[in-house]
Amino acid sequence: MSGGPTPYVLDANVFVEAARRYYAFDIAPGFWQALIKHAQSSMVLSLDRVKDEIDKGNDDLKDWANNHFHLWFASTYDADVINAYGRIMQWGLKQSQFTDAAKAEFARADNADAWLVAYVLAKGGVVVTEEKFDPKVKRKIPLPNVCRAFDVQYVDTFQMLRELGVKLS
Repeated sequence: MSGGPTPYVLDANVFVEAARRYYAFDIAPGFWQALIKHAQSSMVLSLDRVKDEIDKGNDDLKDWANNHFHLWFASTYDADVINAYGRIMQWGLKQSQFTDAAKAEFARADNADAWLVAYVLAKGGVVVTEEKFDPKVKRKIPLPNVCRAFDVQYVDTFQMLRELGVKLS
């Protein structure tokens, strides 16, 4: 994304945690309005693979994603993104730190994590996730660990909101 804004690319857990916990639709509609506002200015987006994860639920989040945010789920069907995804998969499989089950979970076709990093590697941006970096973890390959391995910037939801200047009132 040369020349344009550097977008925040949201993991499914950003949407899910907000909807189920601290920014429920009936409590904090401003959060959801802010996502749309910043998506309209190309500062926030997510991926088709994340939408697939959201669509597994039959809830308000699925309704919101399909009726209000559907325009901002970018496609991962792009040669540069697919090439970056291949590099990330190769990296993941070579990491002796992680269990075979963690590697299998990471490589599952319906797991969006590697696609998020691949998209940002190919297109630019910042990954937004609620996952935390863990240098000792074995049973999961956390998104921040992958980001660090590929020198991809990542932040959590609150840091993104601060950087975007969002004020919920």
